[in-house]
Amino acid sequence: MSALADIGLIGLAVMGQNLIMNIADHGYDVVAYNRTTAKVDHFLANEAKGYKNIHGAHSIKELADKLKKPRRVIMLVKAGDAVDNFINQLLEHFEPGDIIIDGGNSNYVDSNRRYEELKQKGLLFVGSGVSGGEEGARYGPSLMPGGDERAWPHIKGIFQDIAAKADTGEPCCDWVGPAGSGHFVKMVHNGIEYGDMQIICEAYDLMRRVLDMSDSEMSDVFAKWNKGVLDSFLIEITRDVLKYNDADGKPMVEKIMDRAGQKGTGKWTAMNALDIGIPLTLIGEAVFARCLSSMKEERVAASKVLRGPSGANVKVHKEKFLSALESALYASKIISYVQGFQLFNEAAREFNWELNNAGIALMWRGGCIIRSVFLKNITNAFRQNPKLDSLLFDQFFIDAIHKADQGWRETNVTAFQAGVPIPCFSSALSWYDGYRSAKVPANLIQAQRDYFGAHTFRVLPEYASDTLPEGKDIHINWTGKGGNVSSSTYNA
Repeated sequence: MSALADIGLIGLAVMGQNLIMNIADHGYDVVAYNRTTAKVDHFLANEAKGYKNIHGAHSIKELADKLKKPRRVIMLVKAGDAVDNFINQLLEHFEPGDIIIDGGNSNYVDSNRRYEELKQKGLLFVGSGVSGGEEGARYGPSLMPGGDERAWPHIKGIFQDIAAKADTGEPCCDWVGPAGSGHFVKMVHNGIEYGDMQIICEAYDLMRRVLDMSDSEMSDVFAKWNKGVLDSFLIEITRDVLKYNDADGKPMVEKIMDRAGQKGTGKWTAMNALDIGIPLTLIGEAVFARCLSSMKEERVAASKVLRGPSGANVKVHKEKFLSALESALYASKIISYVQGFQLFNEAAREFNWELNNAGIALMWRGGCIIRSVFLKNITNAFRQNPKLDSLLFDQFFIDAIHKADQGWRETNVTAFQAGVPIPCFSSALSWYDGYRSAKVPANLIQAQRDYFGAHTFRVLPEYASDTLPEGKDIHINWTGKGGNVSSSTYNA
């Protein structure tokens, strides 16, 4: 090569190879490196054959020597020790001001640590979520970069050129925020993906168990829904999956074991929500639904001894129920995103991040698994009010949830009567009813806690007095037998 390359990429699995060719297609020179260097030669001789702007390196030193300064390198390797190992190797040849980008599925806690460690050495760390799978990597992924903001001017052109584009032509890539925020956003993306998939499955289950619809008929319903407010990648592929027949003419989906796998990002999302006190109920229930699905043998045994209603015994008007079901799916989807962005807001406060919520919604409008027409409305809501506490304070979502309310409730009632499990539909509705309640029964919980553990409570302003002062932690002797000394006051 006669000139130095624009960027390097470490990791030549399918995602890495496709991303390299995507970068090269946009006119950039790329250097490819893999720990097993034979893969470099194989890639250059096969998948990258004919590309004059894709080059190989057989060592980290050669990779570093072939890059323009400041050097820019993307790692697409397995999360964990492999990332740290490559960073340590790069440190031997990189200089202050060079940029190291982790494009893998790393835990944001690890990215926080790497950001701080590299900052002390004068290097710029970027942790970037990458979504869209193999096809997205090749033709346009959703990219969620965060870390050292000084790196952004040096990678912005490449990242926004190779990213998917929204219907407005805007790139599905923007700067997220500092430290590990890019990987935090990718984690929540994956959690929302869990939720979206589960509510679609609940709609599917109700159609087959209450309406006794064939897979082909259900495919037609999803095709219809995909032309309206539910237009999205996951609805689209559900339509295709339900239409697909095996060689014997029978639906393939009916032959698949009802035991869902998971890689842990949904669990990470739910656990982090619990850690910082955000009730991410829908995603949590989606994770638990996968856990319950894994108990196949126990469920089969339980089905033989436990009685309950049958969907076949519930009579509904087919078209009316399908309309209600569409409303339930849409309303639950809204709640999932409301909760997800509340998690972003709380994470920003907890970690002192300045997150770009409008930019996050834009990043998800193309190239990724949860892409949908719905995200345009989220982008608009946060552009109109970047400090929006909840999407349910935006007029579009207020109107949408009110319109869907009756069908949402009817769907839940029908499911309960039919004995069909709807963990996400029901948890979303319960959360919504709790969120819109000016008063919830937590006053009784506080009284109970103070009764048995002297954990104290606070009084409502309208009932404040000399003996019950406002804003103070109060303990009372409920039985006349206890003491007046309170326990430590804390919020769980």
